[in-house]
Amino acid sequence: MAEAADHQGTSPSPARRWLRRSGALLAGAPLLAGLLQLPAAAPAGATGQASLQDASGAGSVSVALDSLSPSAPTDGDTLTVSGTVTNNGKQAVTGAHVDLRVGPQLSTRSGIETAAKDSDSVQGTTGPVIGGKYVEKFTKLTPGVAEHFSISVPVDKLDLGDDGVYQFAVSLSGETSAQPWDQVLGIQRTFLPWQPEGADTKTKTTFLWPLVSTVHMTAETGSNEQQTPVFLNDDLAKEISAGGRLDEMLSLGKDLDVTWVIDPDLLASVDAMTGSYKIRNADGTTTTGTHQAIAKQWLADLQTAVAGNEVVALPFADPDLASLAHNGTSVTGSLSHLKEATDVAATTVETVLHVTPSTDFAWPVDGAVDPSIVKVATSAGADNVIARSDSLQETGNLPYTPSAARPIGGGTTAVVADARLSTAFQGDLTKANATTLAVQQFLAQSLALNAQTDQQRSIVVAPQRMPTARQAQAMAEALTALQGGNWNQTQKLSAAAKAKPDSGATTKVPSSSAYPSSLRKQELPRSAFEQIAATQDSLDNFRVILTDESRVVTPFGRATNREMSTSWRGRPGSAQSFRDDVQTYLTGLTSQVKLIDKSDTKLSGRSATIPVTVQNNLVQGVEHLTLRLTSKSPNRLQIGGHDYDEQPVEVSGGHSQTVKFTTSAKANGQATVVAQLYTQDGQKYGAEVDFDVKVTEFTATVMLVIGGGFLLLVLAGFRMYTQRKRAAAREAEENGPEETDEGADAPENPQGPTDRLDEESGTKARAGDPQQPSDPAPDTAAESADPSGTGERVDR
Repeated sequence: MAEAADHQGTSPSPARRWLRRSGALLAGAPLLAGLLQLPAAAPAGATGQASLQDASGAGSVSVALDSLSPSAPTDGDTLTVSGTVTNNGKQAVTGAHVDLRVGPQLSTRSGIETAAKDSDSVQGTTGPVIGGKYVEKFTKLTPGVAEHFSISVPVDKLDLGDDGVYQFAVSLSGETSAQPWDQVLGIQRTFLPWQPEGADTKTKTTFLWPLVSTVHMTAETGSNEQQTPVFLNDDLAKEISAGGRLDEMLSLGKDLDVTWVIDPDLLASVDAMTGSYKIRNADGTTTTGTHQAIAKQWLADLQTAVAGNEVVALPFADPDLASLAHNGTSVTGSLSHLKEATDVAATTVETVLHVTPSTDFAWPVDGAVDPSIVKVATSAGADNVIARSDSLQETGNLPYTPSAARPIGGGTTAVVADARLSTAFQGDLTKANATTLAVQQFLAQSLALNAQTDQQRSIVVAPQRMPTARQAQAMAEALTALQGGNWNQTQKLSAAAKAKPDSGATTKVPSSSAYPSSLRKQELPRSAFEQIAATQDSLDNFRVILTDESRVVTPFGRATNREMSTSWRGRPGSAQSFRDDVQTYLTGLTSQVKLIDKSDTKLSGRSATIPVTVQNNLVQGVEHLTLRLTSKSPNRLQIGGHDYDEQPVEVSGGHSQTVKFTTSAKANGQATVVAQLYTQDGQKYGAEVDFDVKVTEFTATVMLVIGGGFLLLVLAGFRMYTQRKRAAAREAEENGPEETDEGADAPENPQGPTDRLDEESGTKARAGDPQQPSDPAPDTAAESADPSGTGERVDR
């Protein structure tokens, strides 16, 4: 940023400062000859080969600068330097001695950066040795053996002149049997910030202190009333335990003047650990969590630490804004998840920490921005976007690093963090030497930035989201020195965002093509957002039937936020697994409300009822469901007199309900029936159940024909009965007191048309009697043709 400011002579200084510098240069003139001192030349007769013939790397002896205290000395201080020297060569070093050296002053930020790259090269400038007793000697350095050293020197012995940043080095000199002359065999350079008195203008510095972690909680809440949360693993307990990463961030940050930047998901996860919780094992089983006391203590300490300090809440689970902007906006519903994550953030922080956070800041990964990222970042209501100066680069040739605040249009402010300061603590800082170098370089950059101009500026430092414990320790060490320094004063992030922008600072957001390819490769793909959308559709279809939707909507809503987390960068396999687990678990829950399979059935009557059972294995009840029974052969079997019938369904948790449908047969044969649940908005719910119904009863038409035939039989019988009665009356008349003559006019058949005379026995035979003694008797009763009752059940 503002590399033009790195050229000497571009920043104005008071006359007093120039006089002081001139005096220092004159007084230090005799030392100038040593500023470019190189390793001791080989004596006459030497082979002319490099002095480190048997070494690998920069030197045969490595010098580790483990401690430099104080990091930013002032008048009257004593500087203590300690570390180790290790002989990496094959020959012993004799006559070894550790020296302290003060090199030239560095007046530009780029010069400091360049010098840091060659911090252990014996070929670079070393500066003159601080003579006298400020040296530590070793008779012999055995190969492979590390020797500790510690040297203390009064600051006034360093001959420091004007305010500014000085190179400072620790060197190891000695000789070997192959090269028996004194020479520099190893060196370690660093920086010494020198500001003994208060600067005329101090830099206002905001340091973000992030409490962010990876995703720890699953969507599962246990199949009980208490909704016991389930964790992916026990890693969070390790992070908040003594010595863990988050425990270090908390214990160190509480003594610093910083702006806390917190992911509400971390708070929700730790808060869930204070009660009963489960941990998922590798084999899919769960065990009971036991770290309630640790979680309670960590939250209590955090509440104390943030009281009275500025707290910025990121959207819940820290959604990946760049992934969403580049791959998710075209997927329906993706932006709404960001809005939900922002809305729940303040509530979560207030509930757990009892402070009101600011939700007005969006923080894209590494502060890299383009127009689409800014648009997404502000879509949920944030007016400030935390960018970084290696993304929003200066193009106006300012001779200094401008203030962080930049209006970028639409009422949005880009709060541009300084890239050099923000990245100072990245990398492996597990070794004390690396930590010391990082701290000194950070302080050097800060002091050099302050010296660029007399204009007061607001600078923001946004370190990596999840510093390791060692990185956090280095950050705290540097901040402690900075906040005690004479050129800096602390400032809250909200104040930095509202500071007056520099008129010459760039306000142009870089194009999408300028977005770093290394970051783009780590983004969540479009397929991830499509899977999230599919899961959300299933959830929306499920929630409408629940009597207490919050038991499902809340945990799955938060799980959706976690699916979009920035913490998945660099872990695509884990991200996919998490999304699959959320989707699978939701499918398992929705399948707890289902239709019981039915076997094929038979109708034993013209009409009957068919029972269908709905089972609810959820803890809570379900409602707003409709069960529809449909006949695929309505010409053979009708449901409720139509092709289909439907009835509302309400089932209590852990119970089943049987719904009965009235059916009527129209023809013999087999008919397929389909049962399907629907939500109140007409969406299918769950799998359908189909079964066959075999119709064995006569249809109504056949029954009508049979009834008509039976009526004809009744009418014929009635006619026969009347005829017999008339014939009997005539016979009585004929057998009366007056006999008729044999030849009288008598009917041809006195027995009537249905009677006959048995010629052998002389008895009278009636119609319908057997004509022969062996003929079978007629049926005495017809089979009932009445229809079956409507209350008959279906054979299963």
